[in-house]
Formats: sequence, structure tokens, C-alpha cells
Amino acid sequence: MSSFPIKNVAFVSLGCPKNLVDSEQMLATVTDAGYELIAEHNEADAIIINTCGFLEASKKESVEVINEAISLKDTAKVQRVIAAGCLVQRHRAKLLEWCPGIDAMIGVFDRDHIVDALATKLEDEKAPSWIAANALLAARARGIKEVAGYTEDDSNRLQLTPRHWAYLRVSEGCNQNCAFCTIPSIRGKMRSKPIETIVAEAKKLLASGVFELNLIGQDTTSYGDDIGYEEGLVGLLTELNNTVAPFRGWIRLMYAYPSNFSDEMIDAIASLPHVVKYIDIPLQHASDSMLTAMRRNVSSKTQSELLHKLRDRVSGIAIRTTMITGFPGETEEDHQALLDFITTHKFDALGVFQYSAEEGTVAGTMEDNVTLRVPEETKQSREEELMLLQQSIAFETAAKRAEQECIFDVLLDEYLGETGEGELHLFKGRTYHQAPDVDACTIVMAENKLTVGEVARCTITDSDEYDMVARPTDELEKVISLPLR
Repeated sequence: MSSFPIKNVAFVSLGCPKNLVDSEQMLATVTDAGYELIAEHNEADAIIINTCGFLEASKKESVEVINEAISLKDTAKVQRVIAAGCLVQRHRAKLLEWCPGIDAMIGVFDRDHIVDALATKLEDEKAPSWIAANALLAARARGIKEVAGYTEDDSNRLQLTPRHWAYLRVSEGCNQNCAFCTIPSIRGKMRSKPIETIVAEAKKLLASGVFELNLIGQDTTSYGDDIGYEEGLVGLLTELNNTVAPFRGWIRLMYAYPSNFSDEMIDAIASLPHVVKYIDIPLQHASDSMLTAMRRNVSSKTQSELLHKLRDRVSGIAIRTTMITGFPGETEEDHQALLDFITTHKFDALGVFQYSAEEGTVAGTMEDNVTLRVPEETKQSREEELMLLQQSIAFETAAKRAEQECIFDVLLDEYLGETGEGELHLFKGRTYHQAPDVDACTIVMAENKLTVGEVARCTITDSDEYDMVARPTDELEKVISLPLR
């Protein structure tokens, strides 16, 4: 029998930025309770894995990581393995079959019980702990806001991102009910945070040294609709712009839903100086038949009109999107329509996911109809074709910016060291059109040692595939720029 008490904890965070904020909350709760966080799993008394259950691939990754942690109970100091997050919320009964050595499970809305899961003595348990396991199920009939343990305040968090940028969650859950998506079944209906809560969190992050706030939620465009906040996203962006102004920081809008995008929102992005001219707007497809089957509540024409408006009215705007290939019933004509759409709109960044049937979604059983099923090899070839097209667009865009010697402010994320000759310092950074973690980067080559987290005015001098190479503008007259390789 393992000894107690648990003194130190290792933590693994999987999945999307929304999940990362959940992890930051749990880490703050754990450290506030006096537990030590350590990086080495072999030396940990307990391991917490905040799982992702969005897609089949993410489910497999989560199960693999959990079982790896469980194996350390036989070979290392690990006494306790706790699974948390989306996969628990979605498949908690099955999770005991997939990972029979789990000691406790914490659902999405139960994360404030994480200390209970660490503190419970193993010898007192006859089965793995189901901390508030049925809270969500019981609450769904009454309304999602009544879930015990759920909080709309993320202010108490241990930041996992670099000090100078952070995610700011503006809402939780989603009302869109796209045919392929598991989010409503995992995270529930949309709940917007009160504007005063978001502003308070923003002020706390800015005071701690954050320069860039990345706004996240399952559907940021619909912010405020559920709580009667009439100013909606425009009001939110305006309030945050005023909040950030004294710090001269950046606000970046992520996960915007296309069907709710208004002219007023476009005007706000164009006019507010601290809202960077960037938008992440997952479109998923461009064929009307696919958009209808996916229940996207938008047409290809409407999407094109929105993209044209954004380009025309927001000078220099960068647009990122994601697409799904191989959705049931997708034909070669649908695929070609998507290729043509990408060619026309030339996105700054684009990701592609192969469709996978997910239990509990409207589309989950569509592939049971053989006539609708897209073969795996076809999905693969279509994904490759889409990504090769986007690659050519991105490479051309980066090269053109170098050719034109464009000047951008670059936020320095990481110091990479010196060049082989020791003459220049290398930094990994981002311009306004590069979001953290998901987009390309800008390599800054500087004669002087700069500081991570600061913004340097730079001239683009070269490109390296997706990435750009830059020099501080005030150094260009003194030194001829060196190639990256």
C-alpha cells in the first residue's frame, strides 16, 4: 500500500488553449494548497493529466499519456494518477476500462475538487474517486450554470504561457451545434463571463507583465448574447482596448464564428488601436452542400462576402482559418470548391483536419452509410493537396514581405542564442499577423542583445519557408543582413 501524504505533483496539459486555462486554474489551486510542482515525473508523488477528448486522435493521445503515468506507479515514486478535463467529462465510464489504474477523475466543471483528489487516502478507497462525477449530468436538466464547482472567474491561475502573453477566456461552451463537434456535449451551452470579470482578469494579467491578450472561447463572436449584454463583442473589444491602452499592449481575437460577424465588429477591429489586425475565424468548408451538412448556418457566398469586407475595411488584416476534409458525403466537386476558395482568399494561415466520426455528434453515425463515407486514403490525399496549396500561398507571402522590406513590430518570444560567428543574437518572435503556438514565426537577428517580451521595430530581410527573417530597423544601415542558413 502506498504511503501518504502526497507532497509533490507533476502536471500534463493536453489540448487547446481553453484547456490550458483550465490547467492554469488547477495548478493555482494545487500550489495554493501547499503542493510542490515538479517537472520530473519519476520523482513525483502524483501526476495530474488534464486531458483532451475533442477528436479520436486527441482521445488516443490522452489515454496513452495516462497509461504511461500509471506505469510509473510500479517503477517510480508515483502513488497517484489523476485524470481531469474533457475526456473525463465525455467518457468517464469508458476511461476506467482504457486506463484501469486511474486513482481519481475530475470533470471539466469539477476542477476546484482537484485538491480533494490529491488528499484522499488510497487505503480509504474501494474504487477510484469520482469527485463530483455526476454534477454535470444532474445539472443539465436545471441549466448549466448550476454545475457545482464551475466558476466564470479565471483570475486565480498559474500562468503556463511565457510571462509576456496569455490567453483570456471570455466565454465557455457553445450554442452553435455544428454536426461534427463534441464541444456542446463536453462544455455545455455558452456562458459568457460578465464584462467586469473579464476586465478585472485583464488588469491582473497586464499588471503581472502580460503584453498580449489572446481572447478565446468556443465562439467569441457571440459574446454576450446569452447574458443580455447588448454591446456584445464590440463592447468587449472597446473595454479591453481601453484597459490595455496604458500598457500599449496587443489584443488578439481567436475562434470567431462567421455567421454572427457584424459590420460593427469589423469596424471595431479596424478602429481600435490595441486590437491587432488579425482574426482567427474557423470556416471548416466552402462548399454549400458541406456547410449545410455540417450545420454551419452560413453559405459559401456569405463567407466570401465577409472575407472581402474584412480585407477591404481592415487595412493589412491577417486571417487564419481551419478546414475539415473528408466529411461524410464530400465529393470531388466539394473538394475542388474548397481548393478554389483557398486560392481566391489566400489565407495568412490555414489548418486542415481530416474528419473523424465522434460519438454523440449529429454526424457521428453518418459514415455508417457507405455511400457517404470518404475513404481514409482519399481524406489523406485531400489533406495533402489542401496543405500544399496553403504552403505555396504562405511561402509566397513571406517572400513578398521580404522583397518589399516590410516593417513590423515584432514581439520577442524566445532567445535562440548567437550566430556561428557570434556576431548576431537570434530571437524567435511574432508580428501582429502571427498568433502564438499555431502560426509561423519571425526570426530576428540583432547586433545588440534584446529582451524577451519586448517589441522591436524590424525590417523583413528574408524568408525561410513559412517564417520570416528580420533585422532591427535601426541596425540595417550599419550591418548587412546575414542569411538564416
